[in-house]
Amino acid sequence: MDTRLQLALRLERWRRHNLQQIHPLRQLFWESTLRCNVHCLHCGSDCTSSLQTPDMPAEDFLKVIDTEITPHVNPNKVLIIISGGEPLMRKDLSEIGRALQQRGYPWGMVTNGLAMTAERYRELRKNGLLTMTVSLDGLKDDHVWLRQHPLAFEGACRAIRLCVADKAMTWDVVTCVNQRTIDHLPEIRDFLWDMGVRDWRIFGIDPMGRAASNPELLLTDEQFRKLLDFIVAEREAGRHVSYSCEGYLGTYEGHVRDHLYQCSAGISTASILIDGSISACTSIRGKYYQGNIYKDSFWQVWENEFKPYRDRTWMKKSEPCKDCKAFAFCEGNGMHLRREDGSLMLCHLDRIGQR
Repeated sequence: MDTRLQLALRLERWRRHNLQQIHPLRQLFWESTLRCNVHCLHCGSDCTSSLQTPDMPAEDFLKVIDTEITPHVNPNKVLIIISGGEPLMRKDLSEIGRALQQRGYPWGMVTNGLAMTAERYRELRKNGLLTMTVSLDGLKDDHVWLRQHPLAFEGACRAIRLCVADKAMTWDVVTCVNQRTIDHLPEIRDFLWDMGVRDWRIFGIDPMGRAASNPELLLTDEQFRKLLDFIVAEREAGRHVSYSCEGYLGTYEGHVRDHLYQCSAGISTASILIDGSISACTSIRGKYYQGNIYKDSFWQVWENEFKPYRDRTWMKKSEPCKDCKAFAFCEGNGMHLRREDGSLMLCHLDRIGQR
């Protein structure tokens, strides 16, 4: 590792530790529904299209916004991201968006695009939708296979084209790469660029949820390095392609993202889950919940809890972190890669052969 990268990583560590102390809330995810109109093979939360888990009432979420968050923040500086499941399954999404807009909060959503129409898009934009991430995981056959819906590809492309035509929208496309698509990244890139995509975010699939029992979805170490090398080459060619924020990548740091590795979970990012649980990003489950809006004060939880997120030294007590020289920069990888017993699902440094 060259001296400049080491210096940059040390400065990033200092910045991260400072944020851990002040933990300004900058991003709030709301898991508004577990209903979904597709049945993805790789779903990390194992969402269901059934009605077994009811949507959280909008008034419950807005009450937290009004009584627990707004008195303590500048609403313009807190981005609310509505997720699921599939947020477009909620018929009241525009009304919720309007309520957030009236309160001064910017908001966005993550969608598979299947239920997006031009009319729905215009309605959401009118009610404050500012950012959107659209999932497209390959060309038609591969995307349909992963999303398990015959119209999934058309839906995602329709949503992307609506964003392309809207010059004021902030948006990107995210692609989950698997063993079927790793060798087709140039074709996927050409397809996206021809549509007008200029912001493409890529990541692998982690062994959690449904993906844990499907090895065909998980990249080998060699394929993972191939993915990172592809991103490096794309960025050197001037295209805005980036790897997700999920893990520390050694000498790839500074070459595959616009920023050095950081996990903002519990530091500047929180979430309210479908049952009211207070957590960080929505991929983190189980014992890492910090409270529940139906019995705890969200703001008191945010201010006084989240200790496992803000002090990662507990991760260094077990392998593979125990004797790792890179721990100062990695701090145990992304929190969503921790199992309930605290063990690490996978180590990115191991995958690239740098630990």
